[in-house]
Amino acid sequence: MLSKGWQQLLNEIVHTSNYQSLMAYLDEKAAKGLKIYPPKDQWFRALELTPLESTRVVILGQDPYHQPGQAHGLSFSVLPGVPVPPSLRNIYKELKSDLGIVSPEHGFLEAWAEQGVLLLNAVLTVEESNANAHQGKGWESVTDRIIQQVNQCSTGTVFILWGSYAQKKVSMIDQTKHLVIQSPHPSPLSAHRGFFGSQPFSKANAWLSEKGYPKINWDLPVIGQADLFG
Repeated sequence: MLSKGWQQLLNEIVHTSNYQSLMAYLDEKAAKGLKIYPPKDQWFRALELTPLESTRVVILGQDPYHQPGQAHGLSFSVLPGVPVPPSLRNIYKELKSDLGIVSPEHGFLEAWAEQGVLLLNAVLTVEESNANAHQGKGWESVTDRIIQQVNQCSTGTVFILWGSYAQKKVSMIDQTKHLVIQSPHPSPLSAHRGFFGSQPFSKANAWLSEKGYPKINWDLPVIGQADLFG
């Protein structure tokens, strides 16, 4: 269920020619038998878990994971039982270095989303084994509107932008009322260029506390063995 703020925005978006063209494109791909991730009912999962009025941190990813069973609508997150992807392992390493939090054995980030961390990808779908397959097909204008809505409606949000792709969105953010934290991407290809040691989690919490907002508890809960192994 979407909150009122997100529902109003999506009601506007779905009537645009861009969105209708995007849906026609995705329908055509599905009709050809291509597997699209995540499932359609999870495309807007990030918005379902993090209402507009509750958004205190935005972590922007690029596009969903493209292997079976991984993507479920939250940037960088995977479902319980799925091996933790390399970028997320590096996020956990920085989390331990920054706040002393021991890395969990899973990559399920819903607990962050439920506290007001909007885990948003710039592109919300992908094709199996084909990273960035839907880049430039129309999702960017949808997610740009989401970012703009947070920028406009929130009284203070931390935007965590990892890598050059996410950092292109900085022009949409009013830095007189929001905090922008930028660093290289946590990917193994770039994490050693400045992601490690960037301390995004403590910086976000320090700023939120200064503004009178609750800190994010970045310590993810343990998931039971039954959840991890089906």
